Amino acid sequence: MLKVEELTYNYISKFCDFERDLVLTNHFHSDWEADILIINENGFSHELEIKFSKADFKNDFKKKYQNQQTKEKFLKHDKISCGDYPCNEFSFLLPQGMIEWTNIPENCGIIEFDHNPDSWETIFHIVRKPKRVHDESFWKFFDKDLMLKIMARNLYFKKLEVKGKFEELILPPAFSGKK
Repeated sequence: MLKVEELTYNYISKFCDFERDLVLTNHFHSDWEADILIINENGFSHELEIKFSKADFKNDFKKKYQNQQTKEKFLKHDKISCGDYPCNEFSFLLPQGMIEWTNIPENCGIIEFDHNPDSWETIFHIVRKPKRVHDESFWKFFDKDLMLKIMARNLYFKKLEVKGKFEELILPPAFSGKK
């Protein structure tokens, strides 16, 4: 069975230009999380949500978030469809034939995949391109420099974990992220 990490790798290897795009996977920011987040050189962003089951797909429409500043509670897809969301475009990445296209909001892109376990080949079918829900740059909503600094810090911590050194070191308090 195809794992989410393998699917993610196959998708970004085929569709992303790492010299032009900022590509993040399992990116958590503020009150939302993106399975794949692509920000192009002009600051336009595309979030892809990976779903492997019908139940997981249905649960995505029940997700509630709370605005950290206003404390307003809202459903994720209500915010996306009205353009009140940081990403310019949103798509679902789904196994071929898992969901009827009519059950997916019109503003959402649909990318289906077919994986051959014998050859380990994954083929992607762009069923519907996402509609742009607003024309604001991603960087209007988030501080680019701060985000890049936090990403660099997180990468360094992951490197320490992989090397097994994290527990051995005495480190000062964590970076606060404040300017």
